[in-house]
Amino acid sequence: MRMRKKKHGSERLSALSALLCRDAAALRTDPRAVFGRTAPVRLEIGCGKGDFICALSEREPEYDYVAMEKVDDVLVAAMEKYASRRGLGRLGVHGGWDAPDGTNYVGGAVWQIPLSLRGNVRFLSGDAKELGEWFAPGTLDGIYANFSDPWTKKGYEDRRLTAPGFLTLYARLLRPGGFFRFKTDNAALFAYSLETVAASPLTLTFHTEDLHASERAAENVMTEYERNFTEKGVKIRALEAYRPL
Repeated sequence: MRMRKKKHGSERLSALSALLCRDAAALRTDPRAVFGRTAPVRLEIGCGKGDFICALSEREPEYDYVAMEKVDDVLVAAMEKYASRRGLGRLGVHGGWDAPDGTNYVGGAVWQIPLSLRGNVRFLSGDAKELGEWFAPGTLDGIYANFSDPWTKKGYEDRRLTAPGFLTLYARLLRPGGFFRFKTDNAALFAYSLETVAASPLTLTFHTEDLHASERAAENVMTEYERNFTEKGVKIRALEAYRPL
């Protein structure tokens, strides 16, 4: 379902743009520098409204995360959710973003959030096919792809996030021993993904047709989409693969 366009979306994005990755050169040189520390960096492709990345970053604060989303109206929802959960304020009653000190950033004004308050997530507006422009080889500790578009139309297979071209790209961007984790509710896409991963430079180490009944259930972090469909009895499929050492 297509998300309704956000009112004043570009202004809301600007208010929290200190949480955005805008400098491709800086990110490619050393993604850790964007966070001001030397923790391993992990990437979520298609962060949606941010439920997964918010919960994961809180549970595992020893890692830094880049949350990529190609739809800005969705991205701003994720950024605002993260900022709110970090104690960085809230949406203003009459528009804009209200910082904890009471300052209202509206009309495109940018809050220069101190680095010490930004936490361990940065957001990236972009498409997965552009990953090679943003990250240098061997710089990512892990990559997550949750409930991506199955691209069911004939001739669109190369757009799937588990298509051979993408898997080769992930293997190049991951450090040796880095992982790729994938979740979907689509049985056909999952079957396709098992085949493409097996033929890729990555090594498949785990897969299940029912994640919530597997040994990985306790450690699973759910997305909003996943939570909604699980409540309807839909099985969640998952796999994990690593770049060989």
